[in-house]
Amino acid sequence: MDQLWANRAASSEAAVAQRHLRRLWAMPGTQLGVVAWPSARRERLFGTWHYWWQAHLLDCLIDAQLRDPQPQRHTEIKRQVRSQRLRNFRWTNGYYDDMAWLALALERAAQLVGIERPRALAKLTDQLVNAWVPEDGGGIPWRKQDQFFNAPANGPAGILLARYGGRLKRAEQIADWIDQTLIDPETHLVFDGIKAGSLVRPQYTYCQGVVLGLETELAARTGAEVRRRHAARVYRLVAAVAEHMAPAGVLRGSGGGDGGLFAGITARYLALVATTLPGESADDVVARDTARSVVLASARSAWDFRQTVDGLPLFGPFWDRDAELPTAGGQRAQFVAGAVNASETAERDLSVQLSGWMLMEAACNVTAVSER
Repeated sequence: MDQLWANRAASSEAAVAQRHLRRLWAMPGTQLGVVAWPSARRERLFGTWHYWWQAHLLDCLIDAQLRDPQPQRHTEIKRQVRSQRLRNFRWTNGYYDDMAWLALALERAAQLVGIERPRALAKLTDQLVNAWVPEDGGGIPWRKQDQFFNAPANGPAGILLARYGGRLKRAEQIADWIDQTLIDPETHLVFDGIKAGSLVRPQYTYCQGVVLGLETELAARTGAEVRRRHAARVYRLVAAVAEHMAPAGVLRGSGGGDGGLFAGITARYLALVATTLPGESADDVVARDTARSVVLASARSAWDFRQTVDGLPLFGPFWDRDAELPTAGGQRAQFVAGAVNASETAERDLSVQLSGWMLMEAACNVTAVSER
């Protein structure tokens, strides 16, 4: 592992820990991420709750434990898992994308750091398996009692089912549904979703990321004939991301709120391509090298444009321009119509800082592989 990127990842972790991590309702043995810094009282009391942001915080803690195993962080991961359940009052919620993100983090916690919640993982997985409704045009819907079938629900659900519980065939069905339904024939990027038979046409970075993750997992886990099909989709999508979503090689930002996580998620799964896509053909090598280049160019740029507060980084929502120092005033992020919009200064949002941390961990991972 490149020590430069390890140090930058460690600094990013320390920044989130210092500014955002706090006990849940002052209870011993708990920890969650306060959704903003500087924070208001309601945020410090976890009156503001964004389920899927906390799932990504858990994933980042697991990344850090793999980079630099520490007994204290192992304890923090257990506390984060426990507190997610306590604050949400149950493991599940009404959004299938949210549940897929938490299930992915719990599966990684079990497989990679030995913190197991088998009943929670089984319950969440059952929700995703039972949500599959091809007779309604899906896919898995975005949320319960909804007919919007989108990549942000199907992508992470497919990754989970490829990794866990012997559901590889369902993961393949999800990947095939996305490929047949949501791929732009002109750019080869992934559309957001489909509703009432009509495409919802925005093309978000994280839609590309989760499909890259799903197709890479399938390329790594299936037999030769099936593998070629999934690998070819990875080649096509990596090239499309590099061409259309990474101006000058740097992944495009999506502001704060929920959008703050989008580019970090894309970086995570580009790193998965760089480290996990099998094969030694010219196309395999190009896809891995391109994915690695986008991750490292994005990480260098995000680091160069950061602010520094008390010696620790503060990232911007756009990695190709200067970060701003947030203040306690101004409009706060609000949950509206199923999504969290941005704070007036997006750097205030935990999502933006998690994305920067995720990017630094991704840079660690791709440099570790390149040094072998």
